[in-house]
Amino acid sequence: MVHARSLAPLEKARGFGMTTSGQKASDERTLTFVARYLGHRDPLPGAGYDQASGVAMKKLKFILSLTNNDNDYQIEQAASAEQAAKRLGAEVQIIHADNDSVTQSQQLLKIIQSRNEALPDGIIFEPVGGTAMPQVARAAAAAGVGWVVLNRDAEYASELRQAYRVPVFCITSDHEEIGRIQGRQFAALLPRGGTVLYIQGPTENLAAKQRTFGMYETKPADVQVKLMKAQWTESSAHRTVSSWLRLSTSQQTHLDLIAAQDDSMALGARKAFQEEPNPEARERWLRLPYIGCDGLPNSGQTWVRRGLLTATIFVPPNAGTALQMLVEAMQTGAMPPERSLTTPVSIPALDALATSQAEKTRALSAGTS
Repeated sequence: MVHARSLAPLEKARGFGMTTSGQKASDERTLTFVARYLGHRDPLPGAGYDQASGVAMKKLKFILSLTNNDNDYQIEQAASAEQAAKRLGAEVQIIHADNDSVTQSQQLLKIIQSRNEALPDGIIFEPVGGTAMPQVARAAAAAGVGWVVLNRDAEYASELRQAYRVPVFCITSDHEEIGRIQGRQFAALLPRGGTVLYIQGPTENLAAKQRTFGMYETKPADVQVKLMKAQWTESSAHRTVSSWLRLSTSQQTHLDLIAAQDDSMALGARKAFQEEPNPEARERWLRLPYIGCDGLPNSGQTWVRRGLLTATIFVPPNAGTALQMLVEAMQTGAMPPERSLTTPVSIPALDALATSQAEKTRALSAGTS
């Protein structure tokens, strides 16, 4: 039975004041989670779960909002969520924001405020812009919808977890550590210093800023960085570098390394250099090492094996993990940790990268002597 001292949170959960047709489903979902969160096994009125097993009878449904569908990491995020949903017997609907934060906000608010469609049990999203959409998060939590932020910290998470008792949490890559690893890769590839053309993600994107900050922490003092920006896609990096190559000053610029904050942008830069009409300049650009991030098995790691990239950083996709954590929270009532980190890894390992570069340097010196 529900003890008297536990009634206040339950009454708060009942009092969300929704006005959509999804109110009953939302109330059932929230009350079920709150009961389990407080350790109660008795069914609450309208809780909608099986008394014997204590497991929700209906199939759980989730929304996954990604920044775009033109980036290898985002594509892998979608695949990992679909695999997790299939394994767990849940349903996931994937939507894309086309790299537009306003579009993403509008898409999610439309789902939360819909009068015609049943509310999802949870929303998992990777923010496009500079914020983790606190107002949309509050609307979701107030509607009894779980809320998970990918690859971004959300300062409001603690407040919402206390106020609404629905699963609210973040699971993120350690972006500063990704940047630090890339700075160490610069050191391994440029032991005598040099200049790096560095392609960063969008200006307003926090992950891009954090990766840049981490890179500056560890790059050697004798390595100079020339910064360009793109939109996490191969095509955007191709446009950025192609525009730069049309400037007369580009031909006088000496570069020693091409680096990007994800593998698709590194490949886009390489393709731009491949289109250089001057054969001598083209050969010079293509002899440079190219490095990226994400390091997924079917893209970045494959491109390293093929020699298109010299190195990458494996950043584990986390959308599938987020979906699994949400399902477990819905089924057990245990609140997930507020923040979880995934660990990036250099591919190849930093010592192997330094050794390989030293061998190449010795071979080139021998060939010119």
